[in-house]
Amino acid sequence: MEKALIRMLQALSRAALGTGFPFLMTTLGAAVVFFFAEAPRPQFQKAMLGFAAGVMTAASVWSLLLPAIDRAADVGLPGWLPAAVGLLCGVVFLAALDAALPRLRRGRDEDPSRRQSTLLMVAITLHNVPEGMAVGLAFALAEAGEGMAGAAALAMGIGIQNFPEGAAISLPLRQEGYSRRRSFALGTLSGAVEPAAGILAALAAAGVRPAMPWLLSFAAGAMLYVVVEELVPQAHSRTGTCGFVGGFLIMMILDVALG
Repeated sequence: MEKALIRMLQALSRAALGTGFPFLMTTLGAAVVFFFAEAPRPQFQKAMLGFAAGVMTAASVWSLLLPAIDRAADVGLPGWLPAAVGLLCGVVFLAALDAALPRLRRGRDEDPSRRQSTLLMVAITLHNVPEGMAVGLAFALAEAGEGMAGAAALAMGIGIQNFPEGAAISLPLRQEGYSRRRSFALGTLSGAVEPAAGILAALAAAGVRPAMPWLLSFAAGAMLYVVVEELVPQAHSRTGTCGFVGGFLIMMILDVALG
């Protein structure tokens, strides 16, 4: 009994440390906003919105949908099923949230930029939940003998990927008129869910594993909704296209190179 308790505590502490690195990298990415003395110009705003869209599109494919397809085989499901159903549920959830936001704010003169920033925050935060669970689960399984090196590599890979994601939140918020401190705080909060999700996954390692394909694809659907509905229309310009390509390439290289 004591040995089992000690192992559980060790797994929880390692999960906390492992998910702490991705959270730190999100925080560092959000801190990029402090390097701007004033609100950026409109063309730079379009470039940053395009960059955010590119990051989120690449993350939806390589960080979420492809891992969901791979993990579906581990739980005896056809790869397309959780990817398709989860993605659709994520899109429907964000669409419902989008429709509900004006009612929740109890006002008819809804600020479009505030609505966009809310959806962006929700989508990336949802995306961070299954990532945190994946890291926490990896460290819990490593404690059971499945390899600490792989868990550490996963945490490092997700952490490095989180840097541009933190910037993808704080910079557009700054461009919409938020103060640098508030933009930084909101960007940091989007990553705060990762340690919590990782610890919960470590506590329920056996029960979380079958749900991972659905959670990953759900987050992908939420992110893609924001990209298509909000970011791409706002970034539509030559500079926005360049930002999209840059963000997509950076995120794709990080995902593929770091596994």
